[in-house]
Amino acid sequence: MPSPELNERERQVLEAVIRSYVETAEPLGSRTLSRRFGLGVSPATIRNTMSDLEDKGFLFHPHTSAGRVPTEKAYRVYVDELIQLHPLAGGERQRLAAEIMAGGSAIESILRRAAQSLGVLTQELGVALGPRLDETILEKLEIVRLTSEKLILVLSLRGGVVRTIFIEVPGEIADQAVAEVQLVLNERLGGLSLATIRQSLGSRLRDAAGAGGTTELLNIFLQEGEQLFDLPAVAESDNLVLGQASLLADKPEFASGEGMRRIIELTETRDELATLLRGRSTSTGVQITIGSEHGSSLPGGLTVVTAEYRAGSIAGVIGVIGPTRMPYDKVIALVTHTSSLVTELLA
Repeated sequence: MPSPELNERERQVLEAVIRSYVETAEPLGSRTLSRRFGLGVSPATIRNTMSDLEDKGFLFHPHTSAGRVPTEKAYRVYVDELIQLHPLAGGERQRLAAEIMAGGSAIESILRRAAQSLGVLTQELGVALGPRLDETILEKLEIVRLTSEKLILVLSLRGGVVRTIFIEVPGEIADQAVAEVQLVLNERLGGLSLATIRQSLGSRLRDAAGAGGTTELLNIFLQEGEQLFDLPAVAESDNLVLGQASLLADKPEFASGEGMRRIIELTETRDELATLLRGRSTSTGVQITIGSEHGSSLPGGLTVVTAEYRAGSIAGVIGVIGPTRMPYDKVIALVTHTSSLVTELLA
């Protein structure tokens, strides 16, 4: 629904100001606006309209210049109501696909390549957040004998994640019994998340008792299964993948010493950034937050554009962070397509 604060002329002028400022990073005056966009009215009319937009909080004077620049409020109206989105160009689609697919299939590798590629194409800081381990799906498990009284449980999780767990057994268990228990566990637990396995292990194994060593080993899983499948929690910040922060350094918003400090602060507040991104992993479609909408989670003057990716029951987000002055139409198209690519690769 269009903002009731703006009439049609104000919407046209505001869109033109934002498009020009995103491109040039220079405050815009009425004469320049009239020449570049041919809005069909005189520079004086545009000047009056810009003055009205300033009074309503959509534009401001950055200094004594006659030109004006958009506020956070202006960018919010722009992305919610004014933006014109276009499909991603074929060349960019091909480049993204080639770069993201070139490498290992482990989820960490895919996310790292995706964040890097997305950052380069948008000239912003690419970001990605991996799924919580609890949500990952067990694809298969193996039980490997280490010594007569010690086994290793190898969990292969969806997305290329592998975890190993030591299991101590009271006396030697026959290889045949180990093989039978491995078969039972794969049949009854494969395809489930680790959280589901912990919650339902007892009911899933209760009627699986065999003979001799098989029963003994199954009892160990029944008694200790909750601990065995409760893998050490990974800090959210360890799930966070960042692209090249140096891409931001060339932008005029970060040219000053204060600007560089904001880049450093951004890359050092990993916990806050990871928490912010995790809150977006349950939302579908593109999520855009601008400036003060982040509260104290991030330094000021930044926009975060993300989209969810999924692989079965697991989810995470991928996107970019940059100054509020960014080419939102291009960024949204690239983030949307990248999230779809990652989802396809993890399927």
